[in-house]
Amino acid sequence: MLPRLILLLLLGFMPGVLAQALPELGDVSATAISPIDEYRLGESIMREIRRDPAYLDDPEVADYANSLGNRLVARSDASRQEFEFFLVRDPQINAFALPGGFIGIHTGLILAAQSESEVAGVVAHEIAHVTQRHIARMINQQNQSQLMSIAALAVAILAARSSSQIGEAAAVIGQAGIVQSQLNFSRDNEREADRVGLQMLEGAGFDPRGMAIFFERLQRATRIYEGGAPSYLRTHPLTFERIADIQNRIENLPYRQVPDSLDFQLIRAKLRAESGTPADAVAFFESSLAERKFLSETASRYGLVASLIRARDFGRAQKEMPALRKTASPIIENLACRLADVAGLGARALQCYQDARRVYPGNRALFYGHVEQILKAGQPAAALQLVNARIQGQPGDARLYGLQAQAYAAQGNHLMQHRSQGEAYARSGQIGAAIEQLQIALKTGGGDFYQLSATEARLRELRKQQLEQERKR
Repeated sequence: MLPRLILLLLLGFMPGVLAQALPELGDVSATAISPIDEYRLGESIMREIRRDPAYLDDPEVADYANSLGNRLVARSDASRQEFEFFLVRDPQINAFALPGGFIGIHTGLILAAQSESEVAGVVAHEIAHVTQRHIARMINQQNQSQLMSIAALAVAILAARSSSQIGEAAAVIGQAGIVQSQLNFSRDNEREADRVGLQMLEGAGFDPRGMAIFFERLQRATRIYEGGAPSYLRTHPLTFERIADIQNRIENLPYRQVPDSLDFQLIRAKLRAESGTPADAVAFFESSLAERKFLSETASRYGLVASLIRARDFGRAQKEMPALRKTASPIIENLACRLADVAGLGARALQCYQDARRVYPGNRALFYGHVEQILKAGQPAAALQLVNARIQGQPGDARLYGLQAQAYAAQGNHLMQHRSQGEAYARSGQIGAAIEQLQIALKTGGGDFYQLSATEARLRELRKQQLEQERKR
């Protein structure tokens, strides 16, 4: 179920609701929006997107997206700006840039692309919209009330993509078209993003032709889409002139064949294995392997095992795993450990995670899985030792605090359980929920003087932060 706030933003664009959802940015018609205000606006939008079920909170997918994106950002003129790349579980071909350097990618885009360079081309284009401050320029052209509508549509991207009825309702009240036109990039913006994106693509070692090839395929697709153009084309006007301009820019570049990374192929197979019914997913990868219609045999075998796990055919998945593990990859090792876990082989799963983390000590997915397995084995103290050490280097990781809360709960330490859960909420932007958890922690009656004092101090800090946010609205 979509969050109520997103529905309100899409269907009503109510000033009162928006005033509660967005930071006060001042009179943007009189002065240029600063990068700090642009980030605040983007973060306020992301708080709602992260709560939506379509937001893909998967460490392997997120790490791949950010690795790809930051590889491109490193070759841009704005390498000092922070970017966050995230995926939305949606079959439509789309990607979008939000204020402040937040780049969203639909799973449908990765599945439709035929090479990693094609995906990189679209992502580079979106990065360029941010580095060239196209969004900030559009915001500066609007007054405060129109700015709220821009943010409203951005927050409602997930709702509009996942419910045609919601989209129809928005059209009925006459708002969707107006706000959409404000978000659409101009042709000059698009050409500039193409030019800058191509420079990033080439500098990062991808095939610049990937951008032109993918845009050509999108343009051809407009003839067969029953509901009109693909989502990406509705916000990024694509013309024959644009494609010709891209082709002219790459015409004199030396040809080089750029192979896809193994991570790209595995993540693509993972997304395909998680789409549709388990039976359909198994049949898809069985067919691709039998007919040898694949870009990567390893990725197809990975997809088959992942699909078999979804279908709960653990016996067959275990038979397929040895051949798959001949290829070294933390993504494959994580799948092997997860298979042992869901098959009820707890001791084997724990050993699997221990062995894998010795080879890939920094991998997030393996770390989370390892801690969860330790907790299942009834060893909360060992889990806490690992989590507490990791938090020292990654204090902003909300999931670590969630694992910490689970470990304290297993020990019966309810004060620290709720305090840790409060920190998990605080680091995901849910200040109200964080305050509530700390209040519960203080009422548990447990803890020593130091723990109680630290919890009270943190509660005062969060309340102050909440008041500051309210004053800025």
